[in-house]
Amino acid sequence: MSYPDVRAILRDGFVKTIDQKMPAPDVIAGVATGGIGIGALVAEKMGLPFIYIRSSAKNHGMQNLIEGVLTEGQKVVVIEDLVSTGKSSLQAVEAIREAGGKVIGMSAIFTYGFEVAIKAFEKANCKLYTLTDYNILIKRAIAAKYIDKRDLKTLIEWRLVPDKWKK
Repeated sequence: MSYPDVRAILRDGFVKTIDQKMPAPDVIAGVATGGIGIGALVAEKMGLPFIYIRSSAKNHGMQNLIEGVLTEGQKVVVIEDLVSTGKSSLQAVEAIREAGGKVIGMSAIFTYGFEVAIKAFEKANCKLYTLTDYNILIKRAIAAKYIDKRDLKTLIEWRLVPDKWKK
């Protein structure tokens, strides 16, 4: 968010993805906190209303999960920065659905492509479109000589079973 040129690339990438994969949304929703800033930029560029979804309800006032105006039946595209397991992203999708919104898809900057996330999005019947992913990151890192091809096996193993690497 600190770099205007990067913000513009991300914003325009999201707009293009939405136009191609999730056309005619009524509302853009950002997932707290990473999806709020870029989601607002996308909504502004598309001339659409913006809402955001908290990770948990406020403990004061109306205790909303959703900030902003969402009318029942409105088609919503959810914007996220990173999808790892998909848990927090899909909690936002569920909050929108419970409020009467129709989620037509989610777009994120990046995903690791973990199997747990793929299955979770399928189970939730929510399409996920990302601007980039782990495989592209690794290819670019090798091409830029940021990492060595000898590291590739370890990086692939980590992606397949990240839980085992926490220890």
